[in-house]
Amino acid sequence: QVQLTESGGGSVQAGGSLRLSCSASRVDYEKIYIYGWFRQAPGKEREGVAATYPDGRTKYYGDSVKGRFTISPDNKRNTLYLQMNALNPEDTAMYYCAASSRSDSHDPLSRGRYSDWGQGTQVTVSS
Repeated sequence: QVQLTESGGGSVQAGGSLRLSCSASRVDYEKIYIYGWFRQAPGKEREGVAATYPDGRTKYYGDSVKGRFTISPDNKRNTLYLQMNALNPEDTAMYYCAASSRSDSHDPLSRGRYSDWGQGTQVTVSS
């Protein structure tokens, strides 16, 4: 099992930016085949926000964040980032990092694709 730790959440006004980080040990990081960021607002389903592979060449984004969020791995630091710009109140949620060491055909933005999850970091956007 891969241990993931998120950080970087906080409160920001609409239009602002935040950068989330997801770190793993070097041993764990090298096991990972695919990474994802998910979010869950109160009373809503957990939704896929972004996903990528360790080489960062192919990236997937949810429709609601395309053009505003950027996922990027930093393999030297064993860290995955999610840069979030132009935030709006609808982005308020708990954000989770996820990882899988398996190669399969599941949608990269589906929960079932991932076996390992972090504890989450809260993002709150005020209007």
